[in-house]
Amino acid sequence: MIIGWKNGWRRARRSLASGAVAFGVAAAGSAGAEPLKLEKDELKFGFIKLTDMAPLAIAYEKRYFEDEGLYVTLEPQANWKVLLDRVIDGQLDGAHMLAGQPLGATIGFGTKAPIVTAFSMDLNGNGITVSNEVWKEMKKHIPMGADGKPVHPIKADYLKPVVEKYKAVGKPFNMGMVFPVSTHNYELRYWLAAGGIHPGFYSPANITGQIKADAFLSVTPPPQMPATLEAGTIYGYCVGEPWNQQAVFKGIGVPVITDFEIWKNNPEKVFGVNKAWAEKYPNTHLAVLKALIRAAIWLDENNNANRPEAVKILARAEYVGADAKVIANSMTGTFEYEKGDKRAVPDFNVFFRYFATYPYYSDAVWYLTQMRRWGQIPESKPDSWYDKVAKDVYRPDLYLKAAELLIAEGKAKKSDFPFGTDGYRAPQKEFIDNITFDGRKPNGYLQQFPIGLKDGQKVTGADVIGG
Repeated sequence: MIIGWKNGWRRARRSLASGAVAFGVAAAGSAGAEPLKLEKDELKFGFIKLTDMAPLAIAYEKRYFEDEGLYVTLEPQANWKVLLDRVIDGQLDGAHMLAGQPLGATIGFGTKAPIVTAFSMDLNGNGITVSNEVWKEMKKHIPMGADGKPVHPIKADYLKPVVEKYKAVGKPFNMGMVFPVSTHNYELRYWLAAGGIHPGFYSPANITGQIKADAFLSVTPPPQMPATLEAGTIYGYCVGEPWNQQAVFKGIGVPVITDFEIWKNNPEKVFGVNKAWAEKYPNTHLAVLKALIRAAIWLDENNNANRPEAVKILARAEYVGADAKVIANSMTGTFEYEKGDKRAVPDFNVFFRYFATYPYYSDAVWYLTQMRRWGQIPESKPDSWYDKVAKDVYRPDLYLKAAELLIAEGKAKKSDFPFGTDGYRAPQKEFIDNITFDGRKPNGYLQQFPIGLKDGQKVTGADVIGG
């Protein structure tokens, strides 16, 4: 279903465009506030049909874009590659992106182009699901609680005997993730490796990511995950919602762990724009950031009181287009693992609290460490390189400018923003393998992993050399 309209005083015409949602402008800025002098007011943003595109949908539906004098069209994209390519070539002004996409593009893993982000869209929001057959085998090894239900978090240690059984009969254990530089790829790899299952290396000559792999990961677009699992092409996957809960509702798979349990309050998606676009339209960029921050505040305010309304919006065909009950399962603070095993996970989706929207340099560094760990960055880099790339791509300075404008307008509170930070989080310890991450010491972090490239190592052919 396509919805589109433009306001009468700006354009006296209606607009219907295939696969897109458009909204017009009634006023620029708020009463008593000096509006930004926009360099461009007609914008098109892309997204993938996932619940964490919510800040874009809410900024549109609640007229926050309108308040900033922006005419915005939201357009769903077929997959992450198409989305990124369209931002790079200018067909899209910006997009809902995987946190690793601006970094991967900037350093040249895949299409090389400078992409920046000044807004983190959410924390958490992903899960790992396995087929019913795999779950049946895993469950034999998982300890049970007094209530007869599996003890969580469920580690990949319990999947390892299943993978070994497949390996013994020459059957590759295939799993799906959404994109090579996706959070999902790195979270799935992190979980597998923490359980002693090698997820494979990349090399400049072999970008499958399956060198030395025990489990073979490949790309599947998010909405196709459940059907691909049901077809038996893959035996598990890592994806965002609603596609884990969809597997439960359809009875074809079991989510075994959320990314909140792999890395508590991990950064998930970002809003990305071409660097040249950001430089050409600085005030427009700030206006977009203001609208997105307001949307994030709305999504989390009053202890998630607005989530039921958000679920109804996201369920519509022009956004996620999934059953509202499926979306509500995670968006309203619960998560269903095995059918009937519904548990409270209040922070499964976080859009604003815990400074969720602030683009921390250390978040960027974590993604870069995982690119290096698995060979997407083929050669060792000094700590200073990680810091430089993070600061080239992540722009907290722009985020705080937008925040200051909202505070001056009375639309946000100063206490909601991390003014005074240097952009690095304190060392983080809440990972499933208990390894501490300090964004200021990326090489020291990489040295701690039993599985993964170390300083001085690189992948050549099927071998790891050096170090």
